[in-house]
Amino acid sequence: MSIETESDLTSLLRVGNIVALTLRKMANNVRAGVTTGEIDAIGAEFMHQNGVRSAPMMLVGFPCATCISINDEAAHGIPGSRVIREGDLVKLDVTGELGGYYADAAITVAVPPVLPKRQKLLDCARAALADAISAARAGAPMHSIGTAAETGVRRRGFKVITDLTGHGVGRSMHEEPEVPNFYVSRLRKPLTDGLVLAVEPHVTTGRADIFTASDGWTLKTRDGNPVANFEHTIVVTKGRPIIVTA
Repeated sequence: MSIETESDLTSLLRVGNIVALTLRKMANNVRAGVTTGEIDAIGAEFMHQNGVRSAPMMLVGFPCATCISINDEAAHGIPGSRVIREGDLVKLDVTGELGGYYADAAITVAVPPVLPKRQKLLDCARAALADAISAARAGAPMHSIGTAAETGVRRRGFKVITDLTGHGVGRSMHEEPEVPNFYVSRLRKPLTDGLVLAVEPHVTTGRADIFTASDGWTLKTRDGNPVANFEHTIVVTKGRPIIVTA
């Protein structure tokens, strides 16, 4: 979507704030010995208390309120009986709907003690998101976002998973345009003022190939290497973007 009125922005910020607070509440409870299902229940209850619906459950029939993916699970992990362990990289992904507006965000939580390379991977993913958001300015070509993300990731010695991209968001969970996290020369169309995007580089230590697990949802790396991911919903402006899910 594109922001056209103050009401649009206010509504988007309202759901974005709840999504951000949901992630914070979930992250504060991530520790060794807790199950992913317990973390999902915390997020689901908080969203319910604030009138926000889980977009994946509502629109695509995802079996849980949030996505929780661990280590080599890149995205769309189904919460359940899996026990979180020391050293895990736990990716929490929340997409919420409130009053017809949608916001999408994700964080990666490292469970102590963390191997140095995993910590570097997490730090790289966080920096890649910051780089990508900084490049999202009205008038810049669409590929600026992916170029910024990929450049920083490669400089830090890691790889972007190219099969997972950002996307438009706002009036639905997934909208046009697609927002790759790597340079795509054909994406020269300029970003427009007010455009709402979910920016979400996924970064890994090994190969960038992924596959869908037998549950039909979870995306995993073929080589078993871990993935880290951070995501924000943003509004493109002529200056720094507005981070809806800050």
